[in-house]
Amino acid sequence: MLNVDLQKLMKGGISRYELVSATAKRARMIVDEAVNGKMVIIEKPVSIAVKELQEGTWSVRKEG
Repeated sequence: MLNVDLQKLMKGGISRYELVSATAKRARMIVDEAVNGKMVIIEKPVSIAVKELQEGTWSVRKEG
């Protein structure tokens, strides 16, 4: 189970809803990339997406 500090992930003024929505979108992208590349994912896609957010390799951009 992931133990994540939401305040660190929500930097930049994004809401929890935006964070959850963007993380789910990234997780779907990870699954699509794995299917297209015929790769097997052992770790859960949502866990991968959250780790990418924590590491800074992927970020949520606020629209508008």
